[in-house]
Amino acid sequence: MDLSDRKIFELIDFIKHGKHIGKAGYIDLLTGLSSSQYDFLRETARETADSVYGRKVYVRGLIEISNHCKNNCLYCGIRHSNKSIDRYRLSKDEILECCRKGSESGFRTFVLQGGEDPGQSDEWIAGLVKDIKSEFPDHAVTLSVGEKDFEAYKMFRKAGTDRYLLRHETANAAHYSALHPKNMTFENRIECLKTLKSLGFQTGAGIMVDSPYQTTECLADDMMLFEELEPEMIGIGPFIPADDTPFSGYPAGSIDLTLLLISILRIRFPKVLLPATTALASMEEDGRIKGLMAGANVIMPNLSPMGVRNKYALYRNKLSSGNEAAEQIARLEETLSKAGFTIDFSRGDYPEKAN
Repeated sequence: MDLSDRKIFELIDFIKHGKHIGKAGYIDLLTGLSSSQYDFLRETARETADSVYGRKVYVRGLIEISNHCKNNCLYCGIRHSNKSIDRYRLSKDEILECCRKGSESGFRTFVLQGGEDPGQSDEWIAGLVKDIKSEFPDHAVTLSVGEKDFEAYKMFRKAGTDRYLLRHETANAAHYSALHPKNMTFENRIECLKTLKSLGFQTGAGIMVDSPYQTTECLADDMMLFEELEPEMIGIGPFIPADDTPFSGYPAGSIDLTLLLISILRIRFPKVLLPATTALASMEEDGRIKGLMAGANVIMPNLSPMGVRNKYALYRNKLSSGNEAAEQIARLEETLSKAGFTIDFSRGDYPEKAN
């Protein structure tokens, strides 16, 4: 049932001012909006983003350093048990060459993403970060290489890593167990995020929208966890099934629900760095623009070597060309300009943590 305009305005005003509306309030926002109320929410989110960042869109150069992974997450295309994909891992020299090309194109942030690959040890990753920061001292480095222990995260931070992305995927422990093998626990994932925050990383959490077994209550739990963690970055995108995984036959997630969540997150966390994800673009041609209009302010074009981009197959039909490719930055700039946005090539730090 649609909620009254008065109720909606009250809920939006509360989250806009950082007040708690509890699980029930988030469930109302996620399930009770009329079309006109949804439009108001989205417009409020974009106005909120404009008030902090204007119409600037930060771009990050994404380098997918390895598709090897020791884990067996049920949704992931690069899970250990998937024998149908062509595995690769980039060398340090290959990654540095990607950084050089990215820097020449204007990128000032590199995002190094990979599976939890035993072939790229924690020491190797720390050394890689040191080498990147030595050659590009004014650039930011973001890591997204999964769950590590305190000493590894501390080593990454000491090496010069500025940011760390670790999606929690769900804040509901039972739901987490339904998405992951028994050796992975919700408690450890949350402990990792708290450790990253304590070490001073600009920390990113996030979820898949409409993942198998997810309920509205799960999403409300996610909002409550975001309030507890206060991450500097939040990455969300629709669930897209991956071939040769236990969830390959499940339907893809809702773009509309994803956009609704982006808007709620922008209003609740005005300064958060919020990507319009590749998953949105992979599902709809104008998915990126819809994400930006809903309140997102970050895009991560692909800087990986051409020969491996199709191999980092986290989900079905993942884009890595066109506006998703770093080489097409001029094309992306034109697309964004037509929608009223401009690319910002700076590091794009969280405001309170800008160097």
